[in-house]
Amino acid sequence: MSSHERAHHDEANNVTYQRCQYAYEFAVAYIEGKKVLDVGCGNGYGTALMAKSAREIVGLDYDAETVEQNKKAYSSLSNITFKQAFIPPIPFEEASFDVITAFQFIEHIESRKEFLKECLRVLRPGGILLVTTPNALKSLARNPFHVHEYTFSEMDAELKSLSTNFELQGLNGNESVNQYYAENGKFVRMILKWDIFKLHQRLPAGLLTKPYNLITNLMRKKLKENLSQTSGISTKDFFLQKENLDSCWDIYLIARK
Repeated sequence: MSSHERAHHDEANNVTYQRCQYAYEFAVAYIEGKKVLDVGCGNGYGTALMAKSAREIVGLDYDAETVEQNKKAYSSLSNITFKQAFIPPIPFEEASFDVITAFQFIEHIESRKEFLKECLRVLRPGGILLVTTPNALKSLARNPFHVHEYTFSEMDAELKSLSTNFELQGLNGNESVNQYYAENGKFVRMILKWDIFKLHQRLPAGLLTKPYNLITNLMRKKLKENLSQTSGISTKDFFLQKENLDSCWDIYLIARK
């Protein structure tokens, strides 16, 4: 995963950042006074946000350099720990955590079902698993950093093979958010017109990461210039819904052990 897939907060990247941030803010109600594991913590901004409510929180990331940077950046928070690990497996004993969060993570790994099994193993009885991932039906082009994107029906089938105690909700946005993504879609379709051989679907992911980053960064800068609301969108412009799930941008899984 490159730094592009870690949601830094700048004006051009604001909508993606706020979309990610919403998941952490929603999770706060579940983690008050709890021991929490944040899988795929990236640069740790969400882990640090949840640390304000959690009794204790551990952030896991595969990249050792990122983990070391997080340790320095959040050294003032006494209830937060960062650990490097390739997942699955999850490097903790059974029934170690009250809550596990994994936001925009599962789409990056091969062993997705094994990861979900590991989460249920590491949770304490009555514990809660919170997962977000992009809705594949809303993706117009292949993201080379994603191994697999779920539809709601796929995620439902995956969880039903592991547990009966879960629900799926959809993350959606208001008119400002949807206008942003409509303009984003126009840009993507324009680029794809040049890919007459559908190389973005056929080439190895490693060959696509640099052009993907270049085009995506250019697109977001253009959107910021063309849409005045880009930098003003906040988490308040996103919401969860239980109906018309296929129209939503992200899948939000809430599972209980």
